[in-house]
Amino acid sequence: MLTIDGARLEGGGQIIRMAVALSSLTGTPVQIVRIRAKRDNPGLAAQHISAIRAVSIPSNAEVSGLSPGSSSLSFSPSSLQKSNFSLDIGTAGNISLVLQTWLPIGLKVGGGIMVRGGTEVRHSPTIDYLARVFLPLLQKYGARVDLSILKRGYYPEGGGLVQVTVEPAHLIPLNITSEGIESGIISCSSNLPDHVAERQAFSARKRLEECLGINPPVNLDRRTGLSTGSSCTTWCGTKGGTALGRRGYPAERVGTEAADMLINEVRAGGQVDMHLADQLLIYLALYGGSYTTGSLSLHAQTMHWLLGEFGFDVKIHTNKVVEFEA
Repeated sequence: MLTIDGARLEGGGQIIRMAVALSSLTGTPVQIVRIRAKRDNPGLAAQHISAIRAVSIPSNAEVSGLSPGSSSLSFSPSSLQKSNFSLDIGTAGNISLVLQTWLPIGLKVGGGIMVRGGTEVRHSPTIDYLARVFLPLLQKYGARVDLSILKRGYYPEGGGLVQVTVEPAHLIPLNITSEGIESGIISCSSNLPDHVAERQAFSARKRLEECLGINPPVNLDRRTGLSTGSSCTTWCGTKGGTALGRRGYPAERVGTEAADMLINEVRAGGQVDMHLADQLLIYLALYGGSYTTGSLSLHAQTMHWLLGEFGFDVKIHTNKVVEFEA
């Protein structure tokens, strides 16, 4: 059984999620110790437990230590099989991170998953980033994925609902180029006046036009639901920016924040943004290829180390930009 140090490098949920995904894909039993040991709230949280369950179902895995606050976990996969199932995180935990954990397995065997939780969560990609930046790139290289945002969920109530179906596919190598760049803005709100989403979008578009000379199309998504909140996601090709609204924070600043994140990534150089760079590493290891990004994040370093623990050889070349190659 392979032992993984859950406090290594970034030391967060990424190690747990990707370790069980890699365990299932390679058939390697793992024990994860010191889970999130350096965090203020160490051990497993609800969204980590849901991510592990999302992988354990199609891999028929035996799991122990799967409880809130647990500092260690053992995961022993069996054979992969197509599965269709639902999960409720039980909090506003991030749906996108659960989906990203399950998706590499889904691409192998197909299936469907419906997850209830948070679609827009602080310090994590919005569901729109997943839908508008991450998935379109994978689809370009052969992934057959359909995502539907049935309900949006904001902190602290959650209540978002997302359904994803996947057909089995073997991706072609991820030799990413900057051709065919499309840009856009999606501004969302729940249980708020219509003008909130409009002001977010207007500010984002104004900033992008001033700084990048682009005038992206805007999509407004205004809903009612269990939770109250807003978000803005901007993208230009394989780079994106996100921001969340909060009480007392002007809608204009939400839009500007999302635009500035994208602007910084575009100016940093490379073919993908720093967040997409680490999210793609598991696919690079599985299917080969190469891509560049503007800087080497701690999350990317952590994923690079973890892939090495499972025997994958991904090379990093650092010059004016960072290149990942497998």
